[in-house]
Amino acid sequence: STTPTSTNPPPVTMKAALVAALLAVPAAAFVAPSARRTRTGRAAVSMVAERGSGRGVFEDITETIGNTPVVKINDRMCPKGRTIYAKCEYFNPLSSVKDRLALAIIEDAESKGLLKPGDTIIEATSGNTGIAVAMLAAQRGYKCVITMAEPFSVERRKLMRMLGAKVIVTPKKDKGSGMVAKAAELAEKNGWFLCHQFETEANWKFHEKTTGQEILNDFKGKDLDYWVTGYGTGGTFHGAGKAIKEGRPDVKVVLAEPAGAGLLASGTPTPRNADGSPAESHPAFAAHPIQGWTPDFIPKVLEDGMKLEIMDEFIPIPDGVAVSTSQELARTQGILTGISGGATMWAAIETAKNAPEGSVILAMLPDTGERYLSTPLFADIAADMNEEELEITKTTPNFQLLPE
Repeated sequence: STTPTSTNPPPVTMKAALVAALLAVPAAAFVAPSARRTRTGRAAVSMVAERGSGRGVFEDITETIGNTPVVKINDRMCPKGRTIYAKCEYFNPLSSVKDRLALAIIEDAESKGLLKPGDTIIEATSGNTGIAVAMLAAQRGYKCVITMAEPFSVERRKLMRMLGAKVIVTPKKDKGSGMVAKAAELAEKNGWFLCHQFETEANWKFHEKTTGQEILNDFKGKDLDYWVTGYGTGGTFHGAGKAIKEGRPDVKVVLAEPAGAGLLASGTPTPRNADGSPAESHPAFAAHPIQGWTPDFIPKVLEDGMKLEIMDEFIPIPDGVAVSTSQELARTQGILTGISGGATMWAAIETAKNAPEGSVILAMLPDTGERYLSTPLFADIAADMNEEELEITKTTPNFQLLPE
């Protein structure tokens, strides 16, 4: 970046003023030196003030992607004698880990001259990638078209359209591979840029230099025994897992997938087209509630990651536990994550139960629970007051909204 011309006082004067200002601040207003992270995860030591100090000024929304916080899970969910942390990817600007993926793909395409102003970007998505791509397109001035299979939550379609994207919904019967094929058809016919999130190396390489490095830096000098994740494209597993294994070979990588859609568990590979995209739907696939996880094919990014042999343990996720664990995170931790986050946390808890005492586990929480309002995650959450709430409102005489 360029250094702007300054009209401020000379450096000596500025330094003196800063020292005077700092001396005037009570010592209690500061915490111990901490590490401010760059996008690549490199640490820059700085003195961090209490809340109210601000985060700085950013040139555009994409500069806020990454450096997501790691939060400890309390003992209402964490098994005794173990420690579980969650890396909360919903702190990204559009509330999911896929913000990283979209930035990686678009920046990679721009650097290779594959995108120019006014071009159209197209991608197939269960929602989070499409939302992130729509954000990047809006910020960069590109047009955006998204293909999305019918079963995925309607709020995702609305968010993408809010960001200016056109959303093409494909039939439920054609599953995820159908929306991928539709995106490829439209890209070829119209000369649009196809993101290829399931195949591109830009996907996992960005996680290697950001997500993985953030984890290594956050746990530098601290215990970390297990890292737990699921997969959608496999980019987080492949890239972050590779970085973690290279930096901390002792950390065990735990990968999870829905038990009812055991693609990896089956041992059956996905036939591929010349570009690495799936040639057909996987025979082991069955519909499952964990939106964003495990499409009806094994993504090439995931397959390539599996070849690195970085996975130490594998956990199938039974039906129902992803939703219930996500709800429990909300009610006991104040953490509002989606169904995939619930699935990953369930896997982390199971890992903790079977791990030696004193073990430390880190789980990835891919997105926010607000993306699931029309899904089973909120099926039991009523909009109207229940009997208990009605009884509360009746305890004072005024401003009662009672059913007629």
